Amino acid sequence: MNIIIKELKSHRKSLIIWCIGVIFMISSGMGKYVGLSSSGQSMNNLMADMPKSMQVIMGTGSLDLSKASGYYGILFLYLVLMGTIHSAMLGSNIIAKEERDKTSEFLFVKPISRTKIVMSKLAAAFINIILFNFVTLVTSILLVQKYGKGEEVTRDIIMLMLGLFLLQILFLSIGTAIAAAKKHSKTATSLSTGILLFTFILSIVIDLNEKIEDLKFLTPFKYFEAKNILYGGQLDSMYIVLSLVISCILISITFVSYNKRDLSI
Repeated sequence: MNIIIKELKSHRKSLIIWCIGVIFMISSGMGKYVGLSSSGQSMNNLMADMPKSMQVIMGTGSLDLSKASGYYGILFLYLVLMGTIHSAMLGSNIIAKEERDKTSEFLFVKPISRTKIVMSKLAAAFINIILFNFVTLVTSILLVQKYGKGEEVTRDIIMLMLGLFLLQILFLSIGTAIAAAKKHSKTATSLSTGILLFTFILSIVIDLNEKIEDLKFLTPFKYFEAKNILYGGQLDSMYIVLSLVISCILISITFVSYNKRDLSI
């Protein structure tokens, strides 16, 4: 429990900054919707006339931009990017920080196993992710309902946040596995974010080229898209299972690698 509390305190400032960032992202984004909502259906026509590449980059897809929920669907792509970057960095840092900060002796003087150390660090990371997701959920519901003029959005936003949570866990596990497996864990954060950006770019390329659509299982950013979940859609059970399986495998790698590695003091 002491390790969990220590890790929570260590990442408290970072979590607050990320939460403020996500609140600003949602509030500023929905604020822009107010200015655009007077355009109504013409906004949809404007987006339809744009090149497909621009539609992909902006994440419009089949979203109805005359509705607050449809405009929020555009924002969700960037909320996913923020949430996954936070998770990947958190996962790599929480495992590698002792070597990076030269505080490994803090762990070795305690009569606890490495397995318990990893469990405690993961517990602290999960709490951080849950808090980030909760702040995103509450802010999203309040602001989308405020500008939605009676549109019922709670159920759809909850589904989107469940998808985001699964992606957060997945990229957290990528970060922890890389940090535990790499001999020089100081580079784990850059490698984790590099993988994240590669999969994000791959998702854009897939949208631009339908011939490689079968590769979408390679990028988590295609698993839970707003255009498939909004307006009564569901999370794809195949991608739920795939996300959980990959996360479990990577977390197992974290435990095994951390127990085998030589930590520098």
